[in-house]
Amino acid sequence: MERIEKISPFIVMDIVKEAQKYHDAVHFEIGEPDLQATPEVFEALEKAVKEKKLHYTESLGLITLREKVAEFYSRKYGVDISPERILITCGTSGAFLIAYSILLNSGDRIALPDPGYPCYKNFAYLLDEEPVLIPVDRSTDYQITVEHLREAENIKAVQISSPSNPTGNVYDEKNLKELINYCSEKGIFFISDEIYHGLVYDKRENTALEFSDDVIVINGFSKYFCLPGLRLGWMILPERLIRKAEVVMQNVFISAPTLSQYGALEAFNYDYLDKITRTFKERRDFLYRELSEIFDIDVKPEGAFYIWANIERYSNNSYEFSKELLKEIHVAVTPGIDFGKNKTEKYIRFAYTRDIEHMKEGVRRIKDYLKSRKNR
Repeated sequence: MERIEKISPFIVMDIVKEAQKYHDAVHFEIGEPDLQATPEVFEALEKAVKEKKLHYTESLGLITLREKVAEFYSRKYGVDISPERILITCGTSGAFLIAYSILLNSGDRIALPDPGYPCYKNFAYLLDEEPVLIPVDRSTDYQITVEHLREAENIKAVQISSPSNPTGNVYDEKNLKELINYCSEKGIFFISDEIYHGLVYDKRENTALEFSDDVIVINGFSKYFCLPGLRLGWMILPERLIRKAEVVMQNVFISAPTLSQYGALEAFNYDYLDKITRTFKERRDFLYRELSEIFDIDVKPEGAFYIWANIERYSNNSYEFSKELLKEIHVAVTPGIDFGKNKTEKYIRFAYTRDIEHMKEGVRRIKDYLKSRKNR
């Protein structure tokens, strides 16, 4: 099979496009926060434009921004990270491409959770690498475990996401530490996608850097910092990999967007960010309570802004069910099949990235529709 033919479409983006046909659409599909970033970001962006700061930065990124990121890890996790180990990237997508490029060769195998973020496997296919999808479910709280890895053959790298997309589960400290130790013993690269850190509601999240310096941590400004359009991420690397990552960055991207970097310098308003977390927690609590009345939900999401809902009461085809909801009542959700093959036809994903009043209308439509559908 041709490499490009292995790459699946990102279905949620097709749904976003289709939902635009309906002026009254209720949006549960896209994982993009509707909240604004701290006001200082916009002031910094305006200032950078006025000062014509449009030249390339160095490929690693502005040292002042890398220092801000390092300060974030010290403040939030008590972990000291040298700014020299931080690379500012073109979104987390750019970070994944760099990580897969420097860690894996053509044909190497990377273990990924199923269900999981669909672009991971497509990044691997793009680089002629082999994604190994690890089926996870409620029995392990949708976490990859050491037992899973023992059953996988010839794994060169493993990537987790915590909190995860699409289930919102957070890796517990014990399991995270065991996974990192196992990978260290077996010479397996460990990549931790922590893009939803900060959006955790009932427990404290752990960064992989608390347990080892020999891991790759990826994060960015799209979710917790509410700056998806800046297309800005970062990766933290072991010292031995920094130069390799820098060389890839130089050749593929040159540098992350300069204006975005200057704006992101002002994103670390911690009082404001606490309000962001509280808002999403209120939304989580509302939507979980409402959806639990009509769907079976395996796990209450501990973080991110998604609910993974079982639809077996109504359908065994998540794609057709999602299309039905959009066509009949103009409610946009994401079919589970966008996230893998592990029973994903029985699930749909809701994103609570709109305000509660917006979601109330969507829930009302779904409840009324399912009731009328049952009575047909």
